[in-house]
Amino acid sequence: MQGGNGGTRKVRVRVKRYDPEKGFYTREYEVEVDKYSTVLDALLSIIESQDRTLAVRYSCRMGICGSCGMVINGVPRLACETNVASLGGDVVEVEPMYNFPLVRDLVTSMDSFFEHHRRVKPFLIRRDEEEQFRAEREYMQRPEEVDEYLTFSYCIMCGLCVAACPVVSEKPSFLGPQALAQAYRWSIDSRDEGAVLRIEAVDDFDGVWSCEFAGSCSKVCPKGVDPALAIQALKMQVVRARGPL
Repeated sequence: MQGGNGGTRKVRVRVKRYDPEKGFYTREYEVEVDKYSTVLDALLSIIESQDRTLAVRYSCRMGICGSCGMVINGVPRLACETNVASLGGDVVEVEPMYNFPLVRDLVTSMDSFFEHHRRVKPFLIRRDEEEQFRAEREYMQRPEEVDEYLTFSYCIMCGLCVAACPVVSEKPSFLGPQALAQAYRWSIDSRDEGAVLRIEAVDDFDGVWSCEFAGSCSKVCPKGVDPALAIQALKMQVVRARGPL
């Protein structure tokens, strides 16, 4: 539907909602948008002027915090970075992220996601712990050493890669693309000395060996992290650590 008010138009936002007591149901709202409006803008407009009961998680509104992950027109995306105009058509379909336990409406629980992240020890590990916390100066790196892991450090933990992963949907115990990519990111950091510990955490069928290299995780990543590539490189790291058969 085209509008004549300063380039605005009306779209229908169809939201798949969830109530712990009622289960799933769908509500449709008519929202006025312009060429700059994002899906998050549309949802906040709904909350402000039509339905204050709609539950949405968001924070920075700048594609930095990763809080507003959801499924938009069948694809996991950040609502704050998804322009309504870019979707085409006059209907926007919104669902909670796949592969996550539901809390309410578009809000999902991230508890297991964060637990998987913690399992791979996503921090610098040094053999000398006292030196690590009492270091006299920073750990130096050459530019080429930074380049090794830089792409993988851009992860904002939004969970979109997990929502897109077909393995997670069948096997919730799978560590998932986010955690595995971060295991690789920290293990190849020249300042780190804890790769062996991470390899122990990922070398099983809940870890790297469940990845089927579908690539859907990398396709939806809003920061270009490419977790699929990281996982394949991590597999090679595990094989090398095992040594000759």
